Amino acid sequence: MLAKVKRLFTIKTRFEAYLIIYALALGAMTRGAHYTVQYPGWGGWILFAATAGAVFLGGAKILDAIRYEQAANKVVEAEAIVES
Repeated sequence: MLAKVKRLFTIKTRFEAYLIIYALALGAMTRGAHYTVQYPGWGGWILFAATAGAVFLGGAKILDAIRYEQAANKVVEAEAIVES
């Protein structure tokens, strides 16, 4: 049962990753907009840029991790075919 619950929180495809990155970006841009109101001037805009940059870095890491995981799964499948 715990394995089924764990599977719900695992990103399996690039499409799922894009949905998660979109949700992260939406929240980060909202937070960045609040920073421009709370800290008028350059400080708010720098914090706004930092929130956007964090999403870019996190999104790239998520997509890379999925690509590496899929490549590793293909290698494991190929080895299983060769051994049998």
